[in-house]
Amino acid sequence: MSKRKYDCVDTLRAAGISFDDAQALRRIAMTLSRWYELECGMDHGAIERDDKTGKPFFTYDLGDSGKRGRYPIPDREKGAEKRLGAIMARYPDFRAYVQGDPRGASLYVLKPGDWHAGDDLSSIYTRGIAVMK
Repeated sequence: MSKRKYDCVDTLRAAGISFDDAQALRRIAMTLSRWYELECGMDHGAIERDDKTGKPFFTYDLGDSGKRGRYPIPDREKGAEKRLGAIMARYPDFRAYVQGDPRGASLYVLKPGDWHAGDDLSSIYTRGIAVMK
């Protein structure tokens, strides 16, 4: 594991998050980062949610015809969000912020003092700890 990977775990631990939870938060961040990359699309396709059911599918071009194929995939985003909620419930003075732009960290953890009641987390999340892969 590189030093960079240890940095966010060490920073989370110094803020009061247990080692196991810090490791789990890092894994959640990796899952979400990959999910958001695939939502933006790759050469071979992208993740899209069905408009009616909300279920995720991997969609891809079927060649020059302009038609698209798709197949169902596990909803790793919802699973990661559920695990994140369970972890954050153990730290009621902390806040988590998930941002879906794959060019940066997908998960930030704000410790007490980084935020105040009524703050819009979408405008201050970078005050928190970037949980990097």
